[in-house]
Amino acid sequence: MIQQPPGAARVLILGGSLAGTLAAAALAPHAAEVLIVERDKALPDSAAPRPRLPQAAHAHMLWAGGADAIESLLPGMTDTWLKAGAHRIPIPTGMVSFSPAGWYRRWTETHYLIGASRDLIDWGVRTAVLALPNVSVRTGITVTALMGTASRVTGVRVRDEQHAESELTADLVIDATGRDSKASEWLTAIGAPEVPETVVDAGVRYASRRYRAPEGAESDWPVIHIQADPREGSPGQVVSIISIEDGQWHVSLSGTRGGEPSADEALFEDFARGVRHPLAAEFLARAEPVSDVVVYGRTANRQRRFEKVAMPAGFVVVGDAATSLNPVYGHGMSAAALGAVALRDTAARVPVTAPKFAAQAQKAVARPAAAAWLLAVGQDRFYPGAIGKAPTLADKIAARYVHRLNHTAIGNFLVVKALTDVMTMKKPATVLGHPDVLFAAARGLRRPLLDGPQLTLREQSILDREPRRTAEPTNL
Repeated sequence: MIQQPPGAARVLILGGSLAGTLAAAALAPHAAEVLIVERDKALPDSAAPRPRLPQAAHAHMLWAGGADAIESLLPGMTDTWLKAGAHRIPIPTGMVSFSPAGWYRRWTETHYLIGASRDLIDWGVRTAVLALPNVSVRTGITVTALMGTASRVTGVRVRDEQHAESELTADLVIDATGRDSKASEWLTAIGAPEVPETVVDAGVRYASRRYRAPEGAESDWPVIHIQADPREGSPGQVVSIISIEDGQWHVSLSGTRGGEPSADEALFEDFARGVRHPLAAEFLARAEPVSDVVVYGRTANRQRRFEKVAMPAGFVVVGDAATSLNPVYGHGMSAAALGAVALRDTAARVPVTAPKFAAQAQKAVARPAAAAWLLAVGQDRFYPGAIGKAPTLADKIAARYVHRLNHTAIGNFLVVKALTDVMTMKKPATVLGHPDVLFAAARGLRRPLLDGPQLTLREQSILDREPRRTAEPTNL
């Protein structure tokens, strides 16, 4: 049972997204009431698609850093997902990954990720949050403006499905309305400063499809991930296979500007075969597609620096509304979860009604988002035709160092551990500058490069089966 502090606040969350529901979980112990307002007519009561979440049709990775953050906000959530059919995939043991430097070894487990559809992940969180006694939701509500002044936000103006307008007051307003957030415009309208914004767009387009996993590959199956190499000077093309619920594989293709995948079903597996290695295509040739191909192209990295301006008290922006990321790196959900933990930790120190709460919370939320931003733009800036600030000399040096680490990681467990700490958002990128890591990078490989993917006997047995259609021969 939540024990409310004296004089606890009314909190208004704009958006029933993952970022919004996690923000509600973070603030529920520190508020008398948390109201989520959502534009959709209804939120699903099962692991079903939401009409305003088109990216849910694509493969998602919930890395250990994000999953642990959600577990700390909503204890028992991991078990909820697993009981509903999600998979806990050990990393790097359960990942067959072709990096720009070569094939990774499948070292002993150091981290993990949750393999599940975005719909299942959202359903678990949403169900748990709406079960909290002081959290409620109103659907079919569109926010039209902020109420208040440049000094303090006091609520929002809204419009319902019948176009009736009204006002909702609150001590604290959290904007979690995603990539389409109008927070910058709303703030300008009440006299607040303009918010600086940076965009880096590699022109990534996604094409995704679900497959029924081959018999014997429904569970305990590794992530198959063929990465792009931004140093090649050609469009970056990626394919990922992730095991999800219902004995299915979620398969996503992506390509940067000039190398985008098609919506044509007949070309889906041809694209997978044409990336830097055909392993994923070989597995797909032995599985059965069970969905149409869905494409998505709104993948620009967009960073709005709310923490850099004099924000009004009573207003905080979280999730994609502040920093939206190219989904190919799989950090959006984890960054949102870590941002919610930062929100909770700020509320534990500073009452949410205090004038200084919003500024402190905005800075805290921005830190994990900034870490994910650097991981994304550090690659995307190098692809042909990328829109945004060109790589600086420092960017180029950092990229060369990261490639050296990737190369060393193929034969050095210490470097694998450090890189995976950063990739799973368990630790900041500063760990890559630790003296032990620097020394390992300078020393280089401790073991030779692999000449192909490390597959188990069970995984190889899938490839030994007849494909459902003729596939080009490969040497795996």
